[in-house]
Amino acid sequence: MTSDQPVSRNNTNWILDSGASHHMTSDLQNLSLHSEYGGPEDIMLGDGKTIPITHTGSSFLNNSDNLFRLQHVLCSPNISHNLISVSQFCSHNKTSVEFFPDYFLVKDLTTGASLARGQNKSNLYVWPQSSQPRQQVSRAHLNSASVNPVASQLAWHCRLGHPSAQVLQKIIQQQSLPVVKSGSSFPSCSACLCNKSHRLPFGKSTLTSNKPLEILFTDVWGPAHINSFDNFCYYVIFVDYFSKYTWLYPLKQKSEVPHVFRQFRALVENFFATNIKTVYSDGSGEAQSLGIDLKNMGIQHLKSPPHTPEHVGTAERKHRHVVETALTLLHHASMPIKYWSLAFRTAVYLINRMPTPVLNNQNPYHLLFGKEPNYRKLRVFGCLCYPWLRPYESHKLQPRSKPCVFVGYSIDHNAFLCLDRHSNRVYVSRHVVFVETEFPFAKELGHRSSHTPPDIVPWLPSPPPTVRSAQDCSLHTDPTSTSLDDSLPHDIIHVPVSSPATSISPHLPPVHQLPLNTCSQPVPSLTLPSQSHPTDTPGVTQPAQFSSPLSTDTSVQHLPEPIPPSPARIIQTRSKSHVFKPKVIFDLTATTHTPPQTEPSSLTQARKHLEWRQAMSSEYDALAKNGTWDLIPSHPSQNVVGCKWIFRIKRHPDGSVARYKARLVAKGFHQRPGVDFHDTFSPVVKPVTVRLILTIAVTNGWPLRQLDVNNAFLQGTLTDDVYMIQPPDFIDSTKPQHVCKLKKAIYGLRQAPRAWYTELRNFLLAVGFLNSTCDASLFIRQRPGTTLYLLVYVDDIIVTGSSDSQVRDFIATLALRFSLKDLGLLSFFLGVEAHRTSHGLYLSQQQYIRDLLVKANMFDAKPVSTPLSLTESLKLNDGSAPTDATQYRQVLGSLQYLSLTRLDISFAVNKLSQFMHKPTTTHWNAVKRVLRYLRGSLAHGLLLSRSSPLNLHAFADADWAGDPDDRRSTTAYIVFLGSTPISWSSKKQHTVARSSTEAEFRAIASATAELNWLGHLLQELQLKVPATPVIYCDNVGATYVCANPIFHSRMKHVAIDFFFVRDQVARHQLRVAHVNTKDQLADSLTKALSRKHFQDHRSKIGVLDGSSILRGHIRGRDSQGNN
Repeated sequence: MTSDQPVSRNNTNWILDSGASHHMTSDLQNLSLHSEYGGPEDIMLGDGKTIPITHTGSSFLNNSDNLFRLQHVLCSPNISHNLISVSQFCSHNKTSVEFFPDYFLVKDLTTGASLARGQNKSNLYVWPQSSQPRQQVSRAHLNSASVNPVASQLAWHCRLGHPSAQVLQKIIQQQSLPVVKSGSSFPSCSACLCNKSHRLPFGKSTLTSNKPLEILFTDVWGPAHINSFDNFCYYVIFVDYFSKYTWLYPLKQKSEVPHVFRQFRALVENFFATNIKTVYSDGSGEAQSLGIDLKNMGIQHLKSPPHTPEHVGTAERKHRHVVETALTLLHHASMPIKYWSLAFRTAVYLINRMPTPVLNNQNPYHLLFGKEPNYRKLRVFGCLCYPWLRPYESHKLQPRSKPCVFVGYSIDHNAFLCLDRHSNRVYVSRHVVFVETEFPFAKELGHRSSHTPPDIVPWLPSPPPTVRSAQDCSLHTDPTSTSLDDSLPHDIIHVPVSSPATSISPHLPPVHQLPLNTCSQPVPSLTLPSQSHPTDTPGVTQPAQFSSPLSTDTSVQHLPEPIPPSPARIIQTRSKSHVFKPKVIFDLTATTHTPPQTEPSSLTQARKHLEWRQAMSSEYDALAKNGTWDLIPSHPSQNVVGCKWIFRIKRHPDGSVARYKARLVAKGFHQRPGVDFHDTFSPVVKPVTVRLILTIAVTNGWPLRQLDVNNAFLQGTLTDDVYMIQPPDFIDSTKPQHVCKLKKAIYGLRQAPRAWYTELRNFLLAVGFLNSTCDASLFIRQRPGTTLYLLVYVDDIIVTGSSDSQVRDFIATLALRFSLKDLGLLSFFLGVEAHRTSHGLYLSQQQYIRDLLVKANMFDAKPVSTPLSLTESLKLNDGSAPTDATQYRQVLGSLQYLSLTRLDISFAVNKLSQFMHKPTTTHWNAVKRVLRYLRGSLAHGLLLSRSSPLNLHAFADADWAGDPDDRRSTTAYIVFLGSTPISWSSKKQHTVARSSTEAEFRAIASATAELNWLGHLLQELQLKVPATPVIYCDNVGATYVCANPIFHSRMKHVAIDFFFVRDQVARHQLRVAHVNTKDQLADSLTKALSRKHFQDHRSKIGVLDGSSILRGHIRGRDSQGNN
């Protein structure tokens, strides 16, 4: 590129150089507004040589209609070619350059439009030559230009304010403007492309399909403004372009789309023996994730451009058809909008059977399956129906049916869907009697045609009133009502998938407020078309794993019946023909207030209900009364945390609503450690401590009282400066920019639980209590002749003592210091139901199990007699990845809380928890088996029996090398106080045991540590254990090791456990005894057992069926009352 002598100055070619840092030229004529260069820098070449710079300046490159600026061009006579620095060129002209083997393209950086094209000549990318003299090109664009400069069309286009091509050409012709000649008719202007962009017209679609599944259109609809009663808020449709047949899958989350498509693909490809070729969708997020699966499946994925729904018009039009049809069905039946999921599925079922002009008046069903659908089975959506329910009744004297609402057709059964509107249970029955002229929801709302129901969309017109004859009211009992040959054999199943809801908390809502039964295994099943007519089968089809919320427990609390409408003044007018018009009964129930039954997820939803607004006002008033904060001006130095309202429905043990609770919660995650909080602690009593104190109280016949501290965290005083925004909906209008400087702790702050505990602890110490060193949430007061124990779980308190009057006096004293509610005798504590009987205290989580089963869609599952299968060994990598690992973890979290009273599932929960990091379908099936076991043992609970003396003894056991993945053993123990189990554990050992003796000895060591802790706790309670605690072990070798030092050589590697146990035995604080294996009660916590052995162990460890215990208690109480 260089020469030792100056080169000729007539060189006009410019070469693109991606390695050059500046534009360079050897000809001064190529520069405009140039000046001499006096700087010290030189141009360094690739070989390390340097050449001097004589001048700097600017230049222009002309290409047809576009001009490009070259700034900071360096002039050196020794440069043999004019060089364009690609980086400088792109930066100054807002362009990009693309290089190809034979040419290069210059494109607009914003629009991507091509602006210039050059060729590769002699391995150099040469800028295209212009026919215009270079001096004119450069000089024409200077401010000192001549009077009539020659300019490009682009320059005139810019001068004239960016007119259109037609206007520009007209002005140029009329005014004879000097224009650079070019082959292009109109320049490309990036400013116009950016600011005058508009949608281009759509041409007629040329898409064709000759057979099913060649082309599918898919799209997601939602979210709905209100979740369906089965907790869906989206749906996805798949439309076959050939037949226009539609499949609809309700969704709880859009992220379920890829999983749904995998199920759908497996189903239809197997049924039609063909493959899906192309899928059209929009460019949404769920479509992007679906595209990854489609790519792996070898299916072409075509996406519409952003904001261009016309490219997926087939799916968009189908949305409108489905929604309009479904809303019309709901309106005609006067059904609440929350049943939209049922209506949408029914709408798709009907649309697939309706002739359409698009298919030359054929229907999609016929085109896809080759036969006509059976229209004789169709019934009016939302009408009154009576399904045969004999198999669902518990005794022979119950009615054989009850009024229900017809809500669609079962696709996976040859049956109808019938909704019990009181319990929201959907029955699947083949034997149904229909009354198509009556609509149960319309009866509740008054005359069906008089008013639009309150939660039905208001823009739908009401059907005109009709006069019904006696014949219209006849029951449809013709044979076609039981001949449903157009069912499963010719349809593809539309089944939704289950997805995790929010995490399951100990305080679950009652069954009728939870999302009802959806398919826990959502893979659709299919019966292929048969050559013969389907055979009618007697009986009622059992509740199905269906996309709608099917069977729930018949004992679910029924919603209250609406208040009957009070008739307004009735006016009758006689026409000239002496015919009376029908009476008009005004719908007064439309304005009847219905209390909310679900917890709102946002403030917007809560504002719609009076109960939540009142709850927020009560909470705010309590905060203001307590002097929780001061309003001060905000300052940039303040770390201001946010806040939000959360809403909870407090319920009675039977699931009924007790009160509506709104709580203002600070967003503690905005706090900074060491700035606005330091130490944290939450007063949560240990479950073992609770069971121990309850057992002592029951044995001694002491009263058990329960307290709830109102706004407990507000009682704590803050020692740190914490600033918070004003509560939403309660912003001071006179000081809207002020912030709250908190003086009291509120929920959500990191230090709030500790501040409350400190306040409560200081008060209790002042009135004579001692804080336990074994459990910081236990307080003890010993006085001559009286004893008081107090358990604290955040703001819930249990008080018991030897004197009922002392307990009442203390509660009165506590009420003087803190605002609290005296809930009376212990009955419902942290989700655990407590029943005092003549046998003792029965603890049950029956309602919690019901709610868990419903939320996991397992309430109608077939019960089993054991929680784990005896023949199946769970391994880490068995099975494939589950559809929703989050649901697996949520259910297991709930099961862990359930083991507070159900130690019979402890081993199963521990085993399944080992796969939380990577669950599989095999593990999920095992979780469902645990749920099926709970369904069959719903009434079981833990009996804290009255036993004396209160001796401590334990059973310790181990399953040596029982884990097939790492051969570690499982340690288990159960500690009894008297005859009541108060502590238990099932846990995999941390290391591999070399022998069964070692494994069993580690189990003994764990039980010893627990007994040691319990012994210290009993000493603090000033209760003396009558006898030395005993650990029962079924391994002879481990028993000998505990007392015989001759075995020490075998246990060198477990020396710490060895000396710990030996020390306890040597000081006669512990005794280890051998027990026969069949009497080892901890055996059920180390491995799966057979049904007989498991049930035998379950009764021995205190997990009993509470129905007989409670019935005995009721009979005893009734007999005492009668006497």
